[in-house]
Amino acid sequence: MKSYLLQTLRELALLGATKNKIEVSSFELAKQLKTSQQTASRYLLELDHEGLVTREFGIKKQIIQITSAGVDVLQEEYLAYQQIFDLTDEIHFTGRVVSGIGEGKYYTEQNGYVNQFKEKLGFVPHPGTLNVEIKYIERNKLRLLKDYNTILVDEFRDKDRTFGGVRCFKAEINGVKGAIVLPLRSHYSNILEIISPYCLREKLNLKDGDEVKVIIHLEKKD
Repeated sequence: MKSYLLQTLRELALLGATKNKIEVSSFELAKQLKTSQQTASRYLLELDHEGLVTREFGIKKQIIQITSAGVDVLQEEYLAYQQIFDLTDEIHFTGRVVSGIGEGKYYTEQNGYVNQFKEKLGFVPHPGTLNVEIKYIERNKLRLLKDYNTILVDEFRDKDRTFGGVRCFKAEINGVKGAIVLPLRSHYSNILEIISPYCLREKLNLKDGDEVKVIIHLEKKD
């Protein structure tokens, strides 16, 4: 979201527009934003077009209220700052569903993984992984995981090959439980691989390109 729109939304929220309709003129808002009246009017118009506020017109002032979509934007901003300052026990991502190359199904059907997932995560995963592509820069959030306890799935040998260990973190995908799996020997990627006791594409009615919200649950190391 454009930074000036976020700032405008924040100022309206501080005036009480998340729970009530407020009366405000573009002149008054301009003073809060330290900008011109014309610019403040344009910002309100953009917020309206984005569906983040509703506007009614009075004689001299506008009656503004932040919509549920606008509240969601502010909530995401709050969670981002909370992650910085309060050391919360969650990391939030928004990404889009993409197709993999089919390896996830093969690996999640191996007994050496299945048995450990059942013991350590509390569920047997549906064969395959849901791949979620996040913004490339957001892969840096995954570096926070090193400060938290991981659920380690050990490597094992089956017949004539060795399967590498993975780190797991319990997660939710659009509110459905699952886990993020991160191979021990790989670099941080902008593709999150998610396992779940459910076929997530069917349960959440997902197709490639759909946006999903992923929450990784964390437990601080002792």
